[in-house]
Amino acid sequence: MAAKKLDAIIFGASGFTGKYTVFEAVSVLKGLSWGIAGRNQEKLQSVLKEMGAKSKTDLSQTPIVIADVNNEASLLEMAKRCRIVVNTAGPYRFFGEKVVKACIEAGTHHVDVSGEPQYMETMQLRYHDLAKERGVYVISACGFDSIPADMGVTFVEKNFDGVVNSVENFVHMGVKGGTKGTGSAALNTGTWESAIHAIANRRESVAIRRKLFPERLPKFQPSLKARSPLSRAVEVDNKVILPFPETDRSVVMRSQRFLYEQEKKRPVQMQAYMTYPSWFAASVVVLFASVIGILAKFSFGRQLLLKYPGVFSGGMASREGPSEARMERSFFRMTMKATGWPKSEQLAESSDQYSSPPTKTLTVQVTGPNPGYGSTCVALLSTAKTILNESDKMPGTGGVLPPGAAFRKTNLISELEKHEHGIKFEIVANK
Repeated sequence: MAAKKLDAIIFGASGFTGKYTVFEAVSVLKGLSWGIAGRNQEKLQSVLKEMGAKSKTDLSQTPIVIADVNNEASLLEMAKRCRIVVNTAGPYRFFGEKVVKACIEAGTHHVDVSGEPQYMETMQLRYHDLAKERGVYVISACGFDSIPADMGVTFVEKNFDGVVNSVENFVHMGVKGGTKGTGSAALNTGTWESAIHAIANRRESVAIRRKLFPERLPKFQPSLKARSPLSRAVEVDNKVILPFPETDRSVVMRSQRFLYEQEKKRPVQMQAYMTYPSWFAASVVVLFASVIGILAKFSFGRQLLLKYPGVFSGGMASREGPSEARMERSFFRMTMKATGWPKSEQLAESSDQYSSPPTKTLTVQVTGPNPGYGSTCVALLSTAKTILNESDKMPGTGGVLPPGAAFRKTNLISELEKHEHGIKFEIVANK
């Protein structure tokens, strides 16, 4: 007799993100049956022990499935054992596709925390139609990249009471009470590696997008111009801003494109920025980013970056990852400023152009603790739970979708707000 199908399996559970996903699963997946999977039985057992102690829960009876990305039969077996695979085994650029393929073949849903645009867009290009046919949802970017931003735009549109033209997103990362005594590391090397490869292969994105979206979206006016780097933003107490890395914007644009094509909704334009307290702080970031950007282009440079993460990240990345103290005190705050037109001025067709400039604004804040490994893990598990419970509110029968397109009509936002390490969405100003 085959073992009863589990609701979810956390794959890559002995990795850094994986083990904190196991910890959060105790509360987020309450009432669902779940197991963990990876290559090494002993490591998986020790994760259950460590996270069981941390969550004061006996996890010793949690099912363990042995599955290895280099053994496709084992991935298929794992996918057949559950309704959804929660995939934490990155860099997805190297390890993601085989898992996606196995899930689609088994008719099992798949969520991951990739922030790698090339991987996500390639999956959409290769597997969207097949996933639809098989009734499977494959959703990436279900962590800090890009749930706060993509669901933030969804939240903005829900509460705007009119038509949104553009959203500017200002992202602040902080550590409560300062970083003293918490060590400087904020990332583990897996996250660092994914970033390096994404930077190195930025060019690929253009080619993938041309294939994925052969037709360009119409231009909507007024067009949202990017602000100049190192300028100050009045929206966030005159902090100094730099462009935020690619992921959020590319994910939001894919969601908006999907909604334009499927529902004829006017697409929201979006720009994202990181905020810094001073020009000095921002300039240091520019310096490190330039060095990384240059080195990532060459294989010798990439080897250096991957071999000495601490040096090239200014101590931000380490093999051990951030300390517990650092994670417990770190948080993010996104301030999203939307502009558009009130409902009274709505046009007949979404493709019509407004002749008057936007007059209405709405400012929303999205906040959460420990963006790297706390709210990321809660967000990932919440998306899995939403697919299991509310697939009837999701588009079509399946497909490879960004979160904003997939979860727009579900209760994902209220699910995210329920948990201790979840994400809060609130309106701060409405004019």
